[in-house]
Amino acid sequence: MAEVAEVIEGCRLPVLRRNQDNEDEWPLAEILSVKDISGKKLFYVHYIDFNKRLDEWVTHDRLDLKKIQFPKKEVKTPTKNGLSGSRPNSPEREVRKNLDLSLQPASAPSSGKTLPVPKRKVEVVSPATPVLAPPETAPASIFPQNGSARRPVVVAAQPGRKRKANCLGADEDSQDSSDGIPSAPRMTGSLVSDRSHDDIITRMKNIECIELGRHRLKPWYFSPYPQELTTLPVLYLCEFCLKFVKSLKCLQRHLTKCNLRHPPGNEIYRKGTISFFEIDGRKNKVSGWSYSQNLCLLAKCFLDHKTLYYDTDPFLFYVMTEYDAKGFHIVGYFSKEKESTEDYNVACILTLPPYQRRGYGKLLIEFSYELSKVEGKTGTPEKPLSDLGLLSYRSYWSQTILEILMSLKSENGERPQITINEISEITSVKKEDVISTLQYLNLINYYKGQYILTLSEDIVEGHERAMLKRILRIDSKCLHFTPKDWSKRGKW
Repeated sequence: MAEVAEVIEGCRLPVLRRNQDNEDEWPLAEILSVKDISGKKLFYVHYIDFNKRLDEWVTHDRLDLKKIQFPKKEVKTPTKNGLSGSRPNSPEREVRKNLDLSLQPASAPSSGKTLPVPKRKVEVVSPATPVLAPPETAPASIFPQNGSARRPVVVAAQPGRKRKANCLGADEDSQDSSDGIPSAPRMTGSLVSDRSHDDIITRMKNIECIELGRHRLKPWYFSPYPQELTTLPVLYLCEFCLKFVKSLKCLQRHLTKCNLRHPPGNEIYRKGTISFFEIDGRKNKVSGWSYSQNLCLLAKCFLDHKTLYYDTDPFLFYVMTEYDAKGFHIVGYFSKEKESTEDYNVACILTLPPYQRRGYGKLLIEFSYELSKVEGKTGTPEKPLSDLGLLSYRSYWSQTILEILMSLKSENGERPQITINEISEITSVKKEDVISTLQYLNLINYYKGQYILTLSEDIVEGHERAMLKRILRIDSKCLHFTPKDWSKRGKW
């Protein structure tokens, strides 16, 4: 059996942890760092096949030294210049914008009976397009699919018309959030990620705790705050301007000077205690730091995959707040490019941990599509999505599309008909996302040259139960938003 002193960075071995059921388990983990505090060794571990937010420091008594795997020595291959072919990764020194919010194709077997329907001129999908047939793999879907058929709806299809070859291209890059890096990252927008930045420094959480207003937050991931602040037990943030300071005394002194009680932007929506503020990424710079940059640093604590940079100028930020007597407290936000050639209406989206599981994430998503409706566009979030972002978007798309389908009424005794284009125009959800959601719910059935959507009893009942719980909704009458044409503004 190996000794504790032999455990070094790169070793893999089982480590004791408690799972969600409060039971002990011994998953395989990798040692990312070792430190010695007063003669006691601590080991920073990443559990293989688990999300990075579960990484933690552990003591030696939680290590199973009997099954340790030592790292293999790296073989360096010479190059033409005589230099090693392998080079060490360098730490990320810049801080960029944000998010990670990735679609994964899924469907479940359907037992709903489909009925023949009258043919109609096609619009989006054709019998010659096999990608619309339900895929063979069938992970569990949002709603059960074992009920009897209740509401068949025709999706109009046009024989011979071809769709874009990569209609579901977003799904092809889908990865688990623990290691999902697209093979060919896009070098514009907020998605600038690649393995060369996945070094030891960025793989480790560097902030112990953040105090933001009345909340203390435990970060999930690395965020490039100034290095001198990473050794502090608590990092203090002003909840209104998001300025970071090193002590409670410094924060109290700052609060006597800070006159902000809401994010520094235009309030474009208010209903009840919920407000949204629009913030230009190139404005509101104070002492070299802007509100947007401070927001990105905070968001990176809870978002993986994306590299963060200081350049927030090409972005707009929409911050959702909750109002009380003390001011407008940040709940979450999303950012979007001022000009997006890929029709992205969200670059980064985050609900802060204290406000998660309360419907705010879906409210942020709904708000982003309300802006797209005003702009007269269809939109989609940047990929890949995080695991939590994926769940939120799948749920929102499913509920929104089912709302449309269930509101259709038959005319002259015929079954209702609708096209993919029509669903997309009504909801501002991009066609690719509409199609992938219909596949995910396994609603599409092929019958006599046409695609038929069959809503089973279970799907209808599951949707109705979900909508009863969805209390928070965006009221378009409370939105005061005028889109700008950034292409005509030259420099932002």
